[in-house]
Amino acid sequence: MRFITCLCLLSILSACKNSEENKSLPEKQEEVTIQVQDSLIYPGEKHFKSIRQVTFGGDNAEAYWSFDDKQLIFQSNYKEWGLECDQMFIMQSNETFEDNKPPMVSTGKGRTTCAYFLPDNKHFVYGSTHLVDEACPEVPLRKNGKYVWPVYDSFDIFVSDLDGNITAQLTSEPGYDAEATVSPKGDKIVFTSMRSGDLELYTMNLDGSDVKQITDELGYDGGAFFSPDGSQLIFRSSRPKTEEEIKEYKELLAQGLVQPTEMELYICNADGSDLRQLTNLGNANWSPFFHPNGKKILFSSNFEAERGFPFNLYLIDIDGKNLERVTHSETFDAFPVFSSDGKYLAFSSNRNNGGTRDTNLFIAEWQD
Repeated sequence: MRFITCLCLLSILSACKNSEENKSLPEKQEEVTIQVQDSLIYPGEKHFKSIRQVTFGGDNAEAYWSFDDKQLIFQSNYKEWGLECDQMFIMQSNETFEDNKPPMVSTGKGRTTCAYFLPDNKHFVYGSTHLVDEACPEVPLRKNGKYVWPVYDSFDIFVSDLDGNITAQLTSEPGYDAEATVSPKGDKIVFTSMRSGDLELYTMNLDGSDVKQITDELGYDGGAFFSPDGSQLIFRSSRPKTEEEIKEYKELLAQGLVQPTEMELYICNADGSDLRQLTNLGNANWSPFFHPNGKKILFSSNFEAERGFPFNLYLIDIDGKNLERVTHSETFDAFPVFSSDGKYLAFSSNRNNGGTRDTNLFIAEWQD
């Protein structure tokens, strides 16, 4: 799944303050606001015209836009909001949460992941473990000295309204079902499931019907997103090749674990055809998202890092050419998501966290 927990461990995994002070000095206040915005943009980040911090504590990630770009839904485990593990929150696109708390729209039970708006902008899909246990599940992060992600078999995919009322359950198969995202066409959901015995991609209709398997190679296929026209899928995969890698992968999977330190990006048609590997960079390449023009992918990677971090954002053409570094962080930038009009980019970052391990949400004004 697209976990925030990984971010804490690696020191990987907020937008500007709308201060109410000095209202009698509008010219001076404007100068201060500009200075704060500029300080959040690192040298070389030419695609960011401006940037503002949205959250100010905890681990906050996977902020996804509504179809009309007016709202975002995201997950957080911020303890000051009374949380023990990730829950879902909703916000207007112009809000920030330095001194207040956004509305929680998940049940507050179990652990949740990967919320995504439905086309009506009044409902969303998300993964939750609450049917099996209302308590937060344990989070193993190390196995035999290696970094791992848990893949909870208690995850299923639900539909909820914006008041937090579950209106439908879309999956009920044994094993992990999560990481659901919705096609911009508004007709299909793609998600990751263990129902075949391996972590593969599937699509289904918005009501959970017409489930189709998209991938069928050994390895963890996840974090999939549709292209703007709904014709393609981009996703991350850790596909073991050697006998030793295959053995280790299967042993970890039997324990509900995956090792996400070696992942590459793959692209295919929405029905699974014409599958090809997009990156061959090494280390972890993940959280890909299509640029609204459909010709480029924005993703997070630590392929230039020697010790696992930093993670930065990169652009690459859908044919694998013209790799370009977008952010210049010394810690962590990930989960980039464009608004449908391409004017704004929501992402998670360790920037401006005062040297803590907090991962906050930022919204940047994008320029090509």
